[in-house]
Amino acid sequence: MRSKPADLDESLLTSALEAWGIEAAGPAYAPVGFGDHHWIATGADGRRWFLTAATLPAEPDERGSRAAFRELGRALETAAALSATLGFVVAPVPDLDGGALLRPLAPRYALSVFPFIDGVTGDFGDEPSDQERAQVIDLLAELHATPPPPSAPLRPLEPAGRAALERALAETSRPWTGGPYAERARALLARHAGALRARLRDFDRGSRDLGPLVLTHGEPHPGNLLRHRGRCLLVDWDTVGLAVPERDLWLVARTPEDLARYAAATGRTPDPAALALYRLRWSLDDVAGYVAWFRAPHGHTRDAELSWQFLTGAVDDLADGVASAL
Repeated sequence: MRSKPADLDESLLTSALEAWGIEAAGPAYAPVGFGDHHWIATGADGRRWFLTAATLPAEPDERGSRAAFRELGRALETAAALSATLGFVVAPVPDLDGGALLRPLAPRYALSVFPFIDGVTGDFGDEPSDQERAQVIDLLAELHATPPPPSAPLRPLEPAGRAALERALAETSRPWTGGPYAERARALLARHAGALRARLRDFDRGSRDLGPLVLTHGEPHPGNLLRHRGRCLLVDWDTVGLAVPERDLWLVARTPEDLARYAAATGRTPDPAALALYRLRWSLDDVAGYVAWFRAPHGHTRDAELSWQFLTGAVDDLADGVASAL
C-alpha cells in the first residue's frame, strides 16, 4: 500500500519483532504492493528484514478475522515447507517463541517477517518478455509437480467475493456512505449491473470439473516476481493452494508457445476454457474487493485513488465481455 495504515501504531512493530529476536528501532515504511502494508527493519546487527502487516477483515464478532488469520497462517506454513526444496520460494521466518510464522499485531492486522532480498520487482500490469515468461512457466511447472504439504489449503473455483458482489448489486438503489468514493462506486455498479450479472451467469455456465488439482501460487504476476542475482524468485504466497494449473497460467501465458512449453514440461496441456474462466474469476473478485473497500469506511488517500482506477478498469473489462472465450 502507498499510505501507512492510520489505525496501526508503528511502535507495535518494534515490540512484536522481539519475538523474532530482532532489535530494530523505527522500521521504515515501504510503499510497495497493494492490499497489505510493509516496512523494512534494520536489526542491531545490521541485518535487514521485510515486514508484512496483513490486513484482516473487520468483523463485529471477530470470527471473520480469526478465520482469515488461520487461512493466512496455513498459506505461510505451506510456503515455508516449499522453501526447503524449491529455491525460488521466498518464505517467512519463524519466530523464536514457538516457531510461529504469523503473529497478531492489532485487531485488524497480522505480522510476518521475511529476510530482506535486494532485488528488482515489476508491477501487476507489466508485460514480460518471451524469455521472462519462459522462466516463470518453468518455475510454475516445477511448483505444480511438487507434492503439496499437509498445510496446503484448497482454493475453490467459486469467486471468493461473489456473495459480497451480489449483495452490492442488490443494494444499489439506496445510498452508500463509506466515504468519498462510496456513491461513485454505487453509481458505477448500478450503471453496469446488467453486464456484471451476465458475467456471473457466464461464470456459472463455464464452471465444471477442471481436472486434477496441483499446488498453485495463485498470483504469479510480475509484481510478485523478484529478480535477484540472475535468478527469478516468487514472493507473496498468501494465496498458495490446491487448484488446477490454469489458476496460475492465465496470468503468465500469452502465446501458444507458452502453453506448449508448459505442456512439454508437465505432460498436461492447458485448457483454454479454464484459462478464460480463471481470468473471469479474477475480474469478478477484483470488482468485489474494491466495492467492499468503498462500502466500508475510507478516506481520500492515494490508495483509495488507485483502488478507484482499478475498480473502473475491472468493471470496464467485464462490461466489454471478458468472458467471451467461454
